[in-house]
Amino acid sequence: MSTSDRQALTTTSYAILGLLTLRPWTTYELAQQMDRSLRNFWPRAQSRIYEEPKRLATLGYASASSERVGRRPRTVYRITAKGRRALKTWLRAPGAGPIVEFESLLKLFYAEHATIDDVHVQLDAIRAWADRRAEENIAFARLYRESGGPFPDRLGPIVLAGKFMTDFTDMVHAWVAWAEDAVRDWDDTGHRPHAAQVLEDVAARQPPTTTRETASNEHT
Repeated sequence: MSTSDRQALTTTSYAILGLLTLRPWTTYELAQQMDRSLRNFWPRAQSRIYEEPKRLATLGYASASSERVGRRPRTVYRITAKGRRALKTWLRAPGAGPIVEFESLLKLFYAEHATIDDVHVQLDAIRAWADRRAEENIAFARLYRESGGPFPDRLGPIVLAGKFMTDFTDMVHAWVAWAEDAVRDWDDTGHRPHAAQVLEDVAARQPPTTTRETASNEHT
């Protein structure tokens, strides 16, 4: 793969190449699958998803073929050998860590300019988000338990990502409960009795030192 080709591919490019390893898709099906399986940790605008397969085909990482469903034409994309090689190369390299984009938390960050009622509006919104996500996580797990899901042979990788999102949702639920208790003692003078203790607790921690090798030894 040339340097120019490598630069042309984005993380979304590789996400779509990964989906193309499962089976051929139309752009509409790819957009649906991205929304169904990846939006929790790689959300992207549908317009981007519709354009990317065409670009991958132009670069030779995918092929496009015209088919008909009844009288309606459609374009179906398949991964090429070049696309598979590119995906394998990408999978070998360490990925970037998570980036949190959280509007309600941003508003809470400026809570000194808000009322206590405003703060509770944000906490209620965060809890509602976590409730919805928990329902989705449970429904997804039950689908795979009862029917095997659409890709039962991928259960291991699916559960790796799914467990992270489930634990993250649980953490948000627990944090909301803590935050509600913390702001209960706030007052209009700026008194925040919990803040100093939280700061002290975090400052007293030791930085993580566990490496992959150490963790492996602990499990042997």
